[in-house]
Amino acid sequence: MGVEAVSSATSTTAQSNATTASNKASLDYDTFLQLLIAQMQNQDPTEPMDSSEQIAQLATFSQVEQTIETNKNLEALLQSNSLSQASAIIGKTVSSLDGETTGVVKEVQIMSDGAIAVLEDGTKLIVGPGMVIKDT
Repeated sequence: MGVEAVSSATSTTAQSNATTASNKASLDYDTFLQLLIAQMQNQDPTEPMDSSEQIAQLATFSQVEQTIETNKNLEALLQSNSLSQASAIIGKTVSSLDGETTGVVKEVQIMSDGAIAVLEDGTKLIVGPGMVIKDT
């Protein structure tokens, strides 16, 4: 399995996990609201539910929802940052950590777990720590 196939599979898995987590949290929030309404409808009028407990539960679920939104925004920011970094190395000479692979970057492929520089000779090089980037 090549670098491209592994990165594609990893990208698909990461996106699937993020979508599943978001959907599950949304489902849990909706379920909580339905249970809260049912609890309020069926409570004993002589001993109503404690309002401070109710507010605390709502606040907790509100925080979870805000955290999910923050994570989505951070993902978008990271993707934007990756694109900026990728465009900055196109046309530059790069060398691998071991110095065996060197060439001018023709294009950069962005994956969820990182970037891959495609050199003019077709060689693929993972962009990461230890990579040397020079002006051509």
